[in-house]
Amino acid sequence: MKIISPFVTRLLIVNCASFFAINVAVAAPLTAANAAIAASSEVNSQVNSTIKPETSAPKSASEDAVLVGADQLETITDEAEDQGWFENLLTNLGADGEFDPDKGIDFSYLPGPFYNPEMSLGVGISVVGLYQVDPEDTVSDLSSLVINGLASINGALGVGIENKTFFNGDNQRLYLNANVYDIPDVYYGVGYEFNQQDLNRVEFNSQTFQVNPMFLQRISAHSFVGAGFDFIYAKATDVDVASIDVDVDPLQEVSRNVGVNLLINYDTRDHVLNPQQGSISQFEIGVYREDFGGKHDFEVYNALYSAYYPILNDDTIAWQVRGRFTHGDVPWDQLSKIGGGNSLRGYTTGRYRDKQMLLAQVEYRQHLTGRHGMVYWVGAGSIADKVGELSFDELLPNIGVGYRLEVKPKVNLRLDLAFGDGDSGFYFNVNEAF
Repeated sequence: MKIISPFVTRLLIVNCASFFAINVAVAAPLTAANAAIAASSEVNSQVNSTIKPETSAPKSASEDAVLVGADQLETITDEAEDQGWFENLLTNLGADGEFDPDKGIDFSYLPGPFYNPEMSLGVGISVVGLYQVDPEDTVSDLSSLVINGLASINGALGVGIENKTFFNGDNQRLYLNANVYDIPDVYYGVGYEFNQQDLNRVEFNSQTFQVNPMFLQRISAHSFVGAGFDFIYAKATDVDVASIDVDVDPLQEVSRNVGVNLLINYDTRDHVLNPQQGSISQFEIGVYREDFGGKHDFEVYNALYSAYYPILNDDTIAWQVRGRFTHGDVPWDQLSKIGGGNSLRGYTTGRYRDKQMLLAQVEYRQHLTGRHGMVYWVGAGSIADKVGELSFDELLPNIGVGYRLEVKPKVNLRLDLAFGDGDSGFYFNVNEAF
């Protein structure tokens, strides 16, 4: 099963290429025009230095040269204005690649269409806001608020919020993730053997709500500890029971889970949102209990290591190893998953799920010109019931290419096209996958 039909995949490739070509086509003439303007200004400066202001004689050859230079400058300026229509559009949407502290929260608005078999044709919008808690704080990164909304012609609706606030000289950080969705979803049972079978596909409508705040306190030059809580609600409706090989009983139960989260990390990244050098090692545990108001007792262990290396002219090599391991009475919606826009692009979200998950991915992030860039990556992951059962024999590989546009300082719009084993995906997101 493919998340996108071959025709749509080819169409998306053409659209991505066209979008990238338009941006480069716009950026290149602007760069050339600016260079020509600078050269013309230099010529004018040199010519003017040869003209004596007290002379009243008829126009000399030097003065003619000045007039020609002025005409050329006006023509080049007009061309630059005509060729800057795309940059003007981005500026009107707030995606100017700059931060204005006088606005309080400096917003940009990024609408875009999407298509996949589950949600059909729809439109999404990403709202990106940057702000400073203390204008005098020169140590903390710019805080960010990202709001992603979607709607499709088959009734899918949803909004997600990702907020990162840095304050007190980056000694404290407050993270908030929240979302509410009512969208089509898929279930192939639990485990690699079931998930591999296309005929095990069960379609249903997923209604979810989550709130997950986390407070981090610096304890050393590069280390933080954090604590937070997590409330998750999930309900499956309109379950398609056509498949007789998949146990859909877990989907009949409303899943409500409440837990506390504890985190510790070692973070040397130069920037949190879009690092170009440094690394982060992080371990987080989530403890969910009926005593807290949930319906299940289980634990979730998240571990990751990500590293970033600057190379060549503003290019970056980035790689990550990441695992999610669970224990206890884990409900269907809290099983570890592979797929989606961050964990392993190229696989349908929800298709591959089990108690344990491990993946690795490496990216080459290429800076092209101005605010434009490309990303190329490969990765692989595995799921299993037990950690000791994670195997190379059941490896899920992926490969992909993406376009980047810096809409705000260190904030990228990303358009990614990824391919997995018999699956594929097209992603419209803000910020890097890791």
